[in-house]
Amino acid sequence: MNAVVFLADGFEEIEALTPVDYLRRAGVNVTVCATGTSSRTVNGAHGIQVLADMTLDAWIDSCEELPDAVVVPGGMPGAKNISECAAALALIEKTAEAGKLVCAICASPAVVLSKTSVLEGKKWTCYPDMESIAGEKACALHECKAFVHDANLITGRGPGAAEEFAMEIVKTLCGAEVYGKIKAGSVQR
Repeated sequence: MNAVVFLADGFEEIEALTPVDYLRRAGVNVTVCATGTSSRTVNGAHGIQVLADMTLDAWIDSCEELPDAVVVPGGMPGAKNISECAAALALIEKTAEAGKLVCAICASPAVVLSKTSVLEGKKWTCYPDMESIAGEKACALHECKAFVHDANLITGRGPGAAEEFAMEIVKTLCGAEVYGKIKAGSVQR
């Protein structure tokens, strides 16, 4: 299993690194990609600097297959910056079209995914009061839950839902047994 996690300046650190951590514990090959930049250094919304594994452009140049999952953290202006990266939007779209997992949390379901066809006909959630950004049609399927899983789309509400969001990705990619081991081993609620 392979996953790509996007980072852009202003990303929400909890929402980005929680999925990276739990997915790597589950044995998923996670590549953290800096988007919209030629630098691997990305600055989080709360002043935490992260060195991405590579840039998204380098990943695209080196990969022959789509990832099993794409993870889009929120945070502002991180979500806006990802939404302005054509390569990120194209990879999200291709991943969804292939029936692979698209995961977004906080502002990103509204700000990023609304620029793709991913939300069409699917239930989803996002950070409170941001759902209107996605438009009236998508708004009708919005739910106020910690996370929502509909077909190949997993969305999360915000930083406080990052653990549940990440673990739903683990369960979907790796199965209930791996999910249970990680949940017990990390002393989750």
